[in-house]
Amino acid sequence: MSALTLCAIIFGAMLVLMAMRIPIAVSMFAAGTLGYLVQTGWGPYSSFLNNLAFARFASYDLSVIPLFILMGHFATQGGISKALFQFAASVMARFKGGLAMAAVLASAAFGSICGSSVATAATITGVALPEMKRHGYSGRLSTGTLAAGGTLGILIPPSVPLVIYAILTEQNIAKLFAAAMVPGIIAMLGYMVAIAIYVRVVPGHAPEVDDDIEKFSLAALAGIAPIATIFIIVFGGIYGGFFTPTEGAGVGAASTFVAALLKREMTWAKFKQCFYATAESSAMIFMIFIGADVMNSSLALTQVPNQLAAVVSSWGLSPLMIVSAILLFYVVLGAVMDELSMILLTIPIFFPMIMGLDFGMAKEPTAIWFGIMVLMTVGFGMLAPPVGLNVYVVNSMAKDVPISESYKGVMPFLISDTIRTILLLFFPGISLWLIQYVA
Repeated sequence: MSALTLCAIIFGAMLVLMAMRIPIAVSMFAAGTLGYLVQTGWGPYSSFLNNLAFARFASYDLSVIPLFILMGHFATQGGISKALFQFAASVMARFKGGLAMAAVLASAAFGSICGSSVATAATITGVALPEMKRHGYSGRLSTGTLAAGGTLGILIPPSVPLVIYAILTEQNIAKLFAAAMVPGIIAMLGYMVAIAIYVRVVPGHAPEVDDDIEKFSLAALAGIAPIATIFIIVFGGIYGGFFTPTEGAGVGAASTFVAALLKREMTWAKFKQCFYATAESSAMIFMIFIGADVMNSSLALTQVPNQLAAVVSSWGLSPLMIVSAILLFYVVLGAVMDELSMILLTIPIFFPMIMGLDFGMAKEPTAIWFGIMVLMTVGFGMLAPPVGLNVYVVNSMAKDVPISESYKGVMPFLISDTIRTILLLFFPGISLWLIQYVA
């Protein structure tokens, strides 16, 4: 059996198991185990498996993941999202489509202390969707906006997928967060522009004026003070050199808990739920880590990833064309996999290939820029049919809106995503200029 055939069998087995609704971590683990046993036998495989879990989870850097997840759950259960949306609505009420723009602003602000796309989408939908319905926004625009706004949870730091990318590629987490800041803001502004254009080009999906929205006030401004304070403490401390990203995540989780207590919405039941949900999410991520490690080790034994890199280099394609092809592959892969699984499975294959290409930049900026491009494309996959996890989450909360309407609703935002991705692809400096200020 040739290495290429074996590689195809391993991938095929994984996809078949996923199609049977086997959890992704188990699918990758089982397919990887099959490939490993075929190539080495039981002895080497059992020895590899014996050391795998400790070798992966003994890393101190991995502790940043549950801490940022816990921070997001404290923010969700602490009622912080409601104050964010009320403030954003008071600022944007004067514009047509203002509530939809407010949902995007609230998603961006909540994402700055959450780090999860799905959690951001679900939390802001719970607050914003009833208000948008009450003011006459169509189900298409409402669900499309909230699904797209949720992707800002991973585009604006902290971002769990970006942390995983940093760990896999041994890059500086603080520099990756800094590089994601400007693209995240561009994404937010692009979504707001998409809304402004859509409500004018396609009338009937938003009211002309939102008359009964509470106007901007100092009380509304005071409501977002906890978010601003947490953001300044966490990222000011990280970039100021006062603590590491892992320590910053711990400080952020503690600060968010205090903010939730001050809002008097954190009950004992909600407190326990934060830790249960964090343990569940962390366990899922770490299981995917193990599954991806087995899968990648099995593929590495076939030598196909190295052969693939050599073949691609021999084609004489420009580096940008190769990156574009990889990004298109992520869009297709997003139809069957979530963002964490995609990153864990593909980065060990694609990253060495990218590092072997000449983009006219040093190795570190190239690695950081590629990470941001992957993050942008992963966000695209959260919206694009036929899956679009964010679309499913939001649509499940809007029970009277057909899923087809939600998919139509995200189309303007996918156009915005495409424009932004092309812009960042051809102008890497947009992502990289902030990292010069990070030690």
